[in-house]
Amino acid sequence: MASLNVGNLGEYLREQRRSAQLSLRQLADAAGVSNPYLSQIERGLRKPSAEVLQQVAKALRISAETLYVRAGILDERERGELETRAVITADPSINERQKNVLLQIYDSFRRENGFVPDPDVSADNDADAGSCGSSGSSGRTDGTTSAREPRTPGGSDAADPHNEI
Repeated sequence: MASLNVGNLGEYLREQRRSAQLSLRQLADAAGVSNPYLSQIERGLRKPSAEVLQQVAKALRISAETLYVRAGILDERERGELETRAVITADPSINERQKNVLLQIYDSFRRENGFVPDPDVSADNDADAGSCGSSGSSGRTDGTTSAREPRTPGGSDAADPHNEI
């Protein structure tokens, strides 16, 4: 069987498994895949699905996005954005409203720097944010914003250290 072009996914998985001090069988059991299948992935003979990569990542306690990039499923630039979003949404020390505001500010800075947010991700944020739109405005038609959504003099959303969010 010829080796598939899955980057260095197999080598990376093997390194991660060894650093976690897990045998191939232990990792296969923890990820819910067969031992021979995991061995074939490590040797570059099989290209796993995103679901299998997610299970393996969870078992190894590493980022699934990292595995997606190595498998060629996800672009490196998309990975950074997804990881940033995941960290914000997973933070138990801030509430949902604060998470949504941070994500809106993050999107605003990315737009300001020339990156256009993925429409699917922005749509998810809009739904989560309730009445707040992806533009970062409070939905007012007069062009003003509420105190909760500070804007820079240039008109882009920004965090104001004096404004409590």
